[in-house]
Amino acid sequence: MAAPVIIERLAVIGTGLIGGSLARALRAAGAVTTIVGCDADPRNLEQALSLGIIDEAAAGVAEAVRGAGVVFVSVPVCAIPGVVRELAPFLEPGCVVTDGGSVKAAIVEECERLMPPGCCFLGGHPIAGTEHSGAAAAFASLYSGKRCILTPTDATDAAAFDTVSRLWQAAGAQVCCMEPGHHDRIFAEISHLPHVVAYALVHAVGTADVEGENVLSYTAGGFRDFTRIASSDPAMWRDISLMNREALLASIDGFSRSLAELRSRIDRSDPQGLAEFFTIAKQFRDGIV
Repeated sequence: MAAPVIIERLAVIGTGLIGGSLARALRAAGAVTTIVGCDADPRNLEQALSLGIIDEAAAGVAEAVRGAGVVFVSVPVCAIPGVVRELAPFLEPGCVVTDGGSVKAAIVEECERLMPPGCCFLGGHPIAGTEHSGAAAAFASLYSGKRCILTPTDATDAAAFDTVSRLWQAAGAQVCCMEPGHHDRIFAEISHLPHVVAYALVHAVGTADVEGENVLSYTAGGFRDFTRIASSDPAMWRDISLMNREALLASIDGFSRSLAELRSRIDRSDPQGLAEFFTIAKQFRDGIV
């Protein structure tokens, strides 16, 4: 059964996997009447229009946000404040701006300051995605059963929070709240660190010199499964790594200590220590719901 219309007009800035999938989900739920898109890549925007992801293609952010009740900004994290600065003067009173970036503290602090009177910025982070990108990769069920973290502050309007929460729920997501800095520390550990480790592992193996062999040509399912996320957009992960630099560096340091401990146990041929290390890790992994 379709959800009731939550807002009349939604502007999606960045019509790739994340923005396009939200548009598809809200259209399928009947939660939005009109969806207008804007994208830095004209070909991607044209594809979003031809695929029916959006109803209208705007030439720029000023045109895109005109009359919108909610603006969803889905661009690389380092670009979010600049995009919000550009669109802020054209927002209608009462408009809510939210985003899908996986770094929150710096974005929320800057974007809240950019809001004109009567408008509100609410940070968001849907915990979903694939290694693919672009409008063609978007699909309506991406957020079904997934979490979306919202990061309200003391400046967040209650009605704005309710509207954004209802939109994500209509898209199939489970909404929860978190303080922006706390969010960044957690996701440095469970998302940003795994991505940089996957990139580092593939880089190490790809550049390994084993008697002139192309080592990667021998990889099988385990290596490919473990490193799947290293096929993600490098520019996106460059930006995330830089924007969440301090928390990510702390996570890398923690991982380095764990890897050093594992190396030490291997170096001293410690079967009991290795079994203990692997057993503890397995218990943590098996406990993930």
